[in-house]
Amino acid sequence: MSGQPWRIKPILPVTKGLGAVAIVVLVFAFGRDDAVQWVLAGAVALGLVGWALRDLVAPVRLAADTEGVTVVEGFARRRWLPWSQIERVRLDRRVRLGLTAELLEVDADDALFLLSMHDLGADPHDVLAELDDLRNQYEKKA
Repeated sequence: MSGQPWRIKPILPVTKGLGAVAIVVLVFAFGRDDAVQWVLAGAVALGLVGWALRDLVAPVRLAADTEGVTVVEGFARRRWLPWSQIERVRLDRRVRLGLTAELLEVDADDALFLLSMHDLGADPHDVLAELDDLRNQYEKKA
């Protein structure tokens, strides 16, 4: 990936790993003889470990330069999109149950990429401003 990268905060995979360990410890402490609790705890712990593994394999979720952007697609595959294929980049803000969620939305020809503050490791407003600047530089060159 080239250009300006935005990556997850390093504490996220650590927190997910600790959560997986905590679930197993809790089941060991309170439900040793219950097979259902072990199965559920194992499934949740494996999910958290897989999620943390994705954070370690592909920590950079978005990178941009004057030629285009690179986004993570699927588990850890990277996809480069030239600015000409990007229809719009905007901030999606929703309020639900008293909580506000802001997502950076990258709308390409055939795909929609939604990136949260946790994916970017930065405020989506700031990332949007930088992406707008890079896109304006691209359009001036063209």
